[in-house]
Amino acid sequence: MIRLWLRRVRRSLLGTGATIALAAAALTGTAVPSQAAAQQPCDIYAAGGTPCVAAHSTVRALYASYSGSLYQVRRSSDNTTREIGVVAASGRADASAQDAFCAGTSCVITTVHDQSGHGNDLQYQGPGGAGGSDTPANATSESLTVGGGKVYSLYINPGNSYWRDGHLTGVPTGSAPEGAYMVTSGTHVNKGCCFDYGNSETDRKADGAGAMDAIYFGTSCWFGGCSGSGPWVQADLEYGLYPGGSQSWNSNQRAFTSKYVTAMLKNNGTSRFAIKGADAQSGGLTTLWDGALPGGYSPMKKQGAIVLGSGGDCCNGNTNQSLGTFYEGAIVSGYPSDATDNAVQANISAAGYGGSSSGGGSGSLTPGSRISLQATTSCCTADYVKHDDNDNNVVIANISSSSSATDKGDATWIVRAGLSNSSCVSFESANKSGQYLRHQNYQLHLTGNDGSSTFSQDATFCPQSGHNGQGYSFQSVNFTNRYLRHYAYTVYIASNGGSNAFDSATSWNDDTSWNIATPWS
Repeated sequence: MIRLWLRRVRRSLLGTGATIALAAAALTGTAVPSQAAAQQPCDIYAAGGTPCVAAHSTVRALYASYSGSLYQVRRSSDNTTREIGVVAASGRADASAQDAFCAGTSCVITTVHDQSGHGNDLQYQGPGGAGGSDTPANATSESLTVGGGKVYSLYINPGNSYWRDGHLTGVPTGSAPEGAYMVTSGTHVNKGCCFDYGNSETDRKADGAGAMDAIYFGTSCWFGGCSGSGPWVQADLEYGLYPGGSQSWNSNQRAFTSKYVTAMLKNNGTSRFAIKGADAQSGGLTTLWDGALPGGYSPMKKQGAIVLGSGGDCCNGNTNQSLGTFYEGAIVSGYPSDATDNAVQANISAAGYGGSSSGGGSGSLTPGSRISLQATTSCCTADYVKHDDNDNNVVIANISSSSSATDKGDATWIVRAGLSNSSCVSFESANKSGQYLRHQNYQLHLTGNDGSSTFSQDATFCPQSGHNGQGYSFQSVNFTNRYLRHYAYTVYIASNGGSNAFDSATSWNDDTSWNIATPWS
């Protein structure tokens, strides 16, 4: 106990100066990179009088002094496990250790460790984990860069989720005040219930209004009247996803569609709660709600379990229907000040999510640019995505300076703003105007735009950092667990494992990563 107390005091003292500087930076727009590098979110919370009681991340340390394990992976070849730590204290995850351990086989994330010292490790909700019916998430579904280096996300699909009973290990209960944040993604979402992170029931049952106090992020709209299609930051308070202080749609709500999103929730337990959101790469927080709790939720009746990736009554007898991405998050004791919120957001922005090293080649994904898409798999780095003049199939083929003008043109694409989502992209043929890359029955074809909503969705892909650390991976906008992938020289949208041959997990990260190359034509 004395060691734990001394560690908390040291973190608090280390965090004080950086919190003031970061809060000032958030208000004035002044960059303070040295402080941002020295302090992490849980140091900031501690200095604000609201210490973290749970701190989780697969991408970086959330304390300046943290040098322990971030998460555990298990490989399928022999069911052995490996702890994945940080490259240095306060640093990013050591993805190279995971890559070496998982080489030639597949891995899952079994545990996300608590960095706060309270022991609130999250285990998957399923046999062999925290109990329940779910399975652990694939460990290599998405790589990205943080601080210029490769890391992996916790990439949750339906049937994956994590849980911990923390009611005896510091997680607020009853009407005690609480705050939480997470960094998630606006490009891997659905309306399944419910992609949550926060306080939940210890019995995995829906135990009534106020039994939960968790951040929700997704496209679900429980009470109607929603503006647009999301995704939105809302509060899962049990018996409802609340966009504000009532079941009426909150006019201050807005969608967050960027690749990296900060989501925040704080609740004083008796009268007031606030919801905030931001682009995690830059800019300040938007306050979506700061006011009274909904009727019937005062006082709160929190139970102190922690849930990640599912609703509170999900996984003891039924499986999770939601999907989402988790990079980092924390739960704190107390009601954080707005200055603390702003300082945490400034730290997240300074962390360098999706830095410049995520791109490859020399082209640009700016709409209007002409590019070629180069394979990154070691077998095929001289191959590029092209359409076949003999039919409408899309393949990868060797293209070089000696290739014919026709072949060079067939391997050149014009980047367009996504036909169904302008935050994403569509690819128009450079030599067949009005014809686009479009998936049909999971295979890629070149077809003309018929103006339908189905075509628009089939032809829209959302770029992410390359799964193998090179270039970009392109997520289907309407099949969000599928990405552009070459298999046997044909291009598909493929999941990482599945019933189709082209869903094979073997070399999936490489086959779904593409360099944006100088156009051949």
